[in-house]
Amino acid sequence: MSFLHARDTISGQEGKAFITLNNVVEELFYVKSLEASVEKDKQEIRTLGKRGVQHKATGWSGTGSMTIYYVTSYFRNLMYDYIQSGKDVYFDITVINEDPSSSIGKQEVVLMGCNLDSVIIAQLDTESSAMEEEVSFTFSDIFIKEPFKAPSTN
Repeated sequence: MSFLHARDTISGQEGKAFITLNNVVEELFYVKSLEASVEKDKQEIRTLGKRGVQHKATGWSGTGSMTIYYVTSYFRNLMYDYIQSGKDVYFDITVINEDPSSSIGKQEVVLMGCNLDSVIIAQLDTESSAMEEEVSFTFSDIFIKEPFKAPSTN
């Protein structure tokens, strides 16, 4: 009988993220969590001979968010540049999951054409010992540079 070994689950701390903007790569070492999702756009289709509604995929959209420690002005500066000049900025984010104790290896996904939705410009919080901020974005393409391998069943 096959089963997933606990050692093959991926630790959330065993990863890296990088932003690439204008061919400059910066490690996002201050990321606490990052999640990107793809959602299909679907159209309802009704046809003769079928009472139920069918669905046809017509496209997709990508959204993401990062919770980061409030220790960088990087994203505030990108938003500030947009506010001042009107010139929008697009960048790529590379997310790497690699837990050395797992047999499934490394997964590397590139989110391409990322564009900021919202950025906290300033904050204070007397209740926080380590302030955080949420950065939301959209993306227009993905590239799975390296997928996970199948887990070992031995």
